[in-house]
Amino acid sequence: MFTRRTLGTTAIALVLLPGAALAQDDQSIIVQSTTSTANSGLYDYLLPMFEEESGIKVNVVAVGTGQAIQNARNCDGDLLLVHAKPAEEQFVSDGMGTERTDLMYNDFVIVGPADDPAGVSGMSDAQEALSQIASEEATFASRGDDSGTHKKEMSLWEGTDVTPTDASGEWYREAGSGMGATLNTGIGMGAYVMTDRATWISFENKQDYEILVEGDEDLYNQYGVIPVNPEECPSVNIDGAQAFADWLLSDAGQQAIAEYEVDGQQLFFPNAPGFEG
Repeated sequence: MFTRRTLGTTAIALVLLPGAALAQDDQSIIVQSTTSTANSGLYDYLLPMFEEESGIKVNVVAVGTGQAIQNARNCDGDLLLVHAKPAEEQFVSDGMGTERTDLMYNDFVIVGPADDPAGVSGMSDAQEALSQIASEEATFASRGDDSGTHKKEMSLWEGTDVTPTDASGEWYREAGSGMGATLNTGIGMGAYVMTDRATWISFENKQDYEILVEGDEDLYNQYGVIPVNPEECPSVNIDGAQAFADWLLSDAGQQAIAEYEVDGQQLFFPNAPGFEG
């Protein structure tokens, strides 16, 4: 069993068993988070600032958005930071979250090998690109894990005349894993992969892969932050969760998000209500 007092260093990726009990500690919180914010290094950059200012230790459980939301429904966390707005709004509507607030955004891209067997390089219509990949039966690696990225991918397929899961195990491969692992799998099999831009910029095993499809408004990727409702989860550290949410949404937190770069590239763009940058 994991307790708040034994979770270790600043940012930790854990998988908690559903319903796992968590001991209360006013000086620490658990954030159920999407993997992209962890894989990109954003937490390693942000958390020391918040922890020094507040004295509150932040422990991060980095999983797919669907799993993060389920963990929070099981009361295994104090704060949600994910990127699937309809599912987030449903979480709040169900009474599990106190309030959802826009935090920051970036975008998704489709990456692939330099030889581009489906000929999608330079396309800016994501649905057209997916249709072309399918028509060529070029290998496509999906996360297949109900993450925010997977939810976005499936919503894009819905706008085409293709049901990719009908080709599961053929040209359409479902990794059932996080973004970094899916990229490694996809690159290993020469597949196209849809990824958030922040993870791609931070990803070190690019080999000959390039961003081939980008710039579609449908690839917009919004992140939200939600404190877990203590009325549904009495063990929640609502004061600590609210303090972290407030800091992320403050001018100081938003500016810190804006200033985070990898290889000279900004990974996330803050857009909390009232922040003008």
